[in-house]
Amino acid sequence: MRILITNDDGINAPGLKVLHAIATHIAGPGGEVWTVAPAFEQSGVGHCISYTHPTMIAELGPRRFAAEGSPADCVLAGLYDVMADARPDLVLSGVNRGNNAAENVLYSGTIGAAMEAALQGVRSVALSQFFGPENSALDDPFEAARMHGVAVIRQLLDDSLWDNSDYRLFYNVNFPPIAASGVKGHRASRQGFRRNTRFGVEPHLSPSGRRFLWIKGGPQHEPTEPGSDAADNLDGFISVTPMRADLTAHDAMEHLRDRIG
Repeated sequence: MRILITNDDGINAPGLKVLHAIATHIAGPGGEVWTVAPAFEQSGVGHCISYTHPTMIAELGPRRFAAEGSPADCVLAGLYDVMADARPDLVLSGVNRGNNAAENVLYSGTIGAAMEAALQGVRSVALSQFFGPENSALDDPFEAARMHGVAVIRQLLDDSLWDNSDYRLFYNVNFPPIAASGVKGHRASRQGFRRNTRFGVEPHLSPSGRRFLWIKGGPQHEPTEPGSDAADNLDGFISVTPMRADLTAHDAMEHLRDRIG
């Protein structure tokens, strides 16, 4: 199997090393793992692409490339330049430092890369490691992802739905904020919503007196509804969420048709 890996934390991020180890197991002895990742951190850029300016790409080693662009740019670079002669069978994005559950999904460059791969017709999975007091001080805070990532990906490849719809399925996997030994298993989880937390801004003055705004996230351990991703993570489970890029509110279509004909 040929696998392309990327992330939004940057080419030197520790989570990317974890992902490379996971991908190497999945690819097998005769497989290949290719890396095309952002040269610099791109957290929070979502599904952004560098449409108005070029992206410089540099080969750092065998099958290892850094691109000065977004995670979605990296997927495009991998598919149409680095691996143009033979497309990957799978794209893996992550392992993100921090969760991409609930509303974080909408901002995540990790998710954006997996989404772009799905739009390009390639199977893809985003992986993120939830952080909290039970794992952030571990020697390996990515321990849960490192120990359980291979099994989750293999089960998705072997047993899950992969369709050929216009907006193809991709999967969002979040590992709980605990040590690997405490993981209870994995669950099919819907995307949740943290009702008591929002992104906002925090103003600061520079030494020169100029005013700047820092984007500030809210508490990440706010519970979501039972059966949703963050709730399952906080309960010790790996959450697996099927996703599509189609943003249509299908539940509102009948009501809208009744009102506007």
